[in-house]
Amino acid sequence: MLIALLGIISCEDFLDVDYPIDQISDEFVFENDATATAAVTSLYADLRDNTQLVNNSIGIGVAMGLYADEFDYYGIPGMPLDNFYNHLVLPSNTQVSSFWNSTYNLIYNCNLSIEKLNNSTSFDIELINQLKGEALFIRSLAHFYLLQIFGKIPYIETTDYQINQTVERIDEQIVYEYLIDDLKEAKLLLSDNYPSGERTRANKYVISSLLSRIYLYSGDYVNAETESSSVIDNSVNYSLEEDLNDEFRQSSRSAILQLKPANEGQNSYEGSYFLFQAGPPLNVALRESYLLTFETNDLRRQHWVKEVTDGTNTWYTPHKYKLQEPTPVSEEYSIVLRLAEQYLIRAEARAHLGLLSGSLSDINTLRSRAGLNTLTNLSQADLLMQILLERKHELFSEYGHRWFDLKRFSLADEVLASIKVNWKSTHILLPIPENELLINPNLSPQNPGYN
Repeated sequence: MLIALLGIISCEDFLDVDYPIDQISDEFVFENDATATAAVTSLYADLRDNTQLVNNSIGIGVAMGLYADEFDYYGIPGMPLDNFYNHLVLPSNTQVSSFWNSTYNLIYNCNLSIEKLNNSTSFDIELINQLKGEALFIRSLAHFYLLQIFGKIPYIETTDYQINQTVERIDEQIVYEYLIDDLKEAKLLLSDNYPSGERTRANKYVISSLLSRIYLYSGDYVNAETESSSVIDNSVNYSLEEDLNDEFRQSSRSAILQLKPANEGQNSYEGSYFLFQAGPPLNVALRESYLLTFETNDLRRQHWVKEVTDGTNTWYTPHKYKLQEPTPVSEEYSIVLRLAEQYLIRAEARAHLGLLSGSLSDINTLRSRAGLNTLTNLSQADLLMQILLERKHELFSEYGHRWFDLKRFSLADEVLASIKVNWKSTHILLPIPENELLINPNLSPQNPGYN
């Protein structure tokens, strides 16, 4: 419901839109349990369909996979994604503008819901808390991705356009503090259980999963270890799928948060975009050099990568999601958060804390599932590099993880300089969209290297 109502919000210049919040009144949307729930759950549909955060043809997983070392580009030369692949991204790039505008529009919708819920006395307080916690989670998730690709950003907590039109960018560490504050509040508001029968809405463990990532990225390894452990230890709800072909199915017990397709019978964006039956690819394919680092008997390489050949050439496509076409009932949902990442987060946090045996245990849990030998007696430095390698093999083609890891480990120069002829160290951040800087000079200065 809310998406239809909010369709009138322009995708252009969200931070400067004069949009009176009372166009969606408490009486109309937040008057009872059913309409309020529909409004907030539609934020997940907004995340799935109207932002660039998902793994579809214009999503962050594709764009940043091309930007890093995951994908080769086979699309039309000179298009925005080609510029990502060749590191020719300018402040005028329409993909960059789409990342910024669509994500801030989602944040606006979250803020609108939060404000209405804060003022609502029409229905049950437990439901109000649940819905507000979900909106806070989605707002945090959206800001998190903006932070990773743009660096300093505005953290938007209001729908007041007079405030938003002159907002300034703030330091990355302060953004992390806002993210953590929002998620801590959300965790207090949410229950242990999913609000519906599926894993498509936030509960406390969804919050802990994102919190653990944010703590890790911001260098708080104690809390990263604590939050990831709370999810891993909940074996009643979560466990690794021993059959890797089941990892990305709708029924996966490894899934922590999924995006349900819009209509019954539809499956994931990833399956429809990545898979192809004959070469050459229309869009992207995995770099062959990316696959060379897999151990020969790694089951992830066998089950999650598909080879397509024309007899002369061979291409490789992500095959985590198996279904390209509709089925009688939906069998694959896009997975936003999953248990394997929590093991990787805990392993990395433990390594930084000097808890090397516990870190090795977490890595070996994933390696055993992948049919690989367990590792022993690694130094802290070697263990951290092994964790990076395991992340490369476990999380490829998912939500920009590879790019974020190269950035976090300060390895982008080392990895990309030899394979990207136009690579520069300043490409570690994307440019702020030029139109945003023109409309709101307070967003200046532009990120280094783009003036």
